Amino acid sequence: MSRLVGAIALRLPPGNMLTFASFAVWLTVAAAACATIPPAGPYHVGQIIDPATRATVSYAEFGSRLQAADVIYIGEAHYTPSHVAAAIQVLQTVLDGGRTPVVGMEMFSWDGQEGIDRYLNGTVTSTEDFVAESRWQHNWGGDYGDYAPLVDFVKAHGLQLLGLNPPRSLVRAVARKGLSDMTFDPTTHRWPVPTTRFPMDDPEYRRVIYEQIKQCHEGLSPEVYEKIYEASVFRDEGMASVVTAVVGDDAREPGPFVSYTGAGHIQYGLPVPKRVQRQSGGSLAHVTVYLHALDHEHEEDVVRLLKEPVADYVWLTALGPQGRPPRCGESSHARRKIFLTKEGKDG
Repeated sequence: MSRLVGAIALRLPPGNMLTFASFAVWLTVAAAACATIPPAGPYHVGQIIDPATRATVSYAEFGSRLQAADVIYIGEAHYTPSHVAAAIQVLQTVLDGGRTPVVGMEMFSWDGQEGIDRYLNGTVTSTEDFVAESRWQHNWGGDYGDYAPLVDFVKAHGLQLLGLNPPRSLVRAVARKGLSDMTFDPTTHRWPVPTTRFPMDDPEYRRVIYEQIKQCHEGLSPEVYEKIYEASVFRDEGMASVVTAVVGDDAREPGPFVSYTGAGHIQYGLPVPKRVQRQSGGSLAHVTVYLHALDHEHEEDVVRLLKEPVADYVWLTALGPQGRPPRCGESSHARRKIFLTKEGKDG
């Protein structure tokens, strides 16, 4: 995989042009201002909380934990600029500590890796060509500009970037056929996926993920729910295999693997982190960082994340342009209220 340096300026999505330095200063000041005290509320942007103790931690303490990790799992809400900025600050912190991180992003898939490498080594120079060669629209879609600052930071610092996700075509095939049929599908042999039965005997994972699938996709048959669940297993196991392959490579430069995915893939340490521990023999030091865009009208969301607890750290950031996304299972009335509030039509 290519690791050549490309000199490129950090940019944010259109209409939000700021330098990385501005974002780093804003995030650092907000986090460092926090003393180690129990968070009784109100909560505030920049606060980093240890759910195990319910204490707010300083950024220096948080950074020390990052420096000691073999793997750093960052969980985002998709298309939230403050979450991309937080991930960039984590990378800068690791670099400032003299370590060279390898970055993995859920937003890119295995079949786009060649395009990623060509962009990072300067063979591909235009964003348009990069988006095409990395198969962005085929596997992720949406506005690439939302994630461009993170990719640009990786490129500017000569870091390695890996696509974490299995190709969408494979995931959809699992959702249609189930994992048992896919084990013998010749198309799977092109990719780094197990050729034996996937480990699906984690009761805690099944309890959490299966229930969330039912809440997000109401009214389906048990057979369909099972296949969607198996597609989730396939994705999480596949992403974990990328992390495991890198951290198990003794020839690589010393430094952590920084995994950037949706928060659902790191919740409770179950989906990807636990699978990496199993695949690697359980010898890795890791830290999970759950990014939460704070809505002061719904601070109960924070209380829920701390009570469960959802990760090693919960980092409160600014709301994105889409506002607070409704949770699966919320009533239609609650969903409508959130939508109207975002549109400015209802208090």
